[in-house]
Amino acid sequence: MLVSDVMTPREKLILISQMTPVREALRLMKKHRIRALVVDKIEPESAYGLVTFKNILQSIVAEEGDIDLLSVYDIAMIPAVSVSRNLGMKYAAQMMVRNSIKRLLVIDDNELHGILTMSDIIGVLLEDEDL
Repeated sequence: MLVSDVMTPREKLILISQMTPVREALRLMKKHRIRALVVDKIEPESAYGLVTFKNILQSIVAEEGDIDLLSVYDIAMIPAVSVSRNLGMKYAAQMMVRNSIKRLLVIDDNELHGILTMSDIIGVLLEDEDL
């Protein structure tokens, strides 16, 4: 099974600009009930990123609760860790476990195709098992 068989496709992701205020990113996450947003690249040769609840919480602590002056660029992980959609799912899962990564962007030729999360992988495993 390949990453492409398991990933959440790009069409279902919410992309935001690096210049989006952190408070707006948090509002989008709450509205869509998600824990991460994909940060769009600003030029064809630049990188995609991720902003997560953890990034936002760290910024709130660092700024002592005042996040209104921060943009996503200030706190996001850019470039985000990524894999190819043609990689075997088990290798992506091993990478995630060994490096304590919950989400991987799926990128080929510097173009975003989706995201692979631990929840995606666990969902497939639960479908295959008689529990």
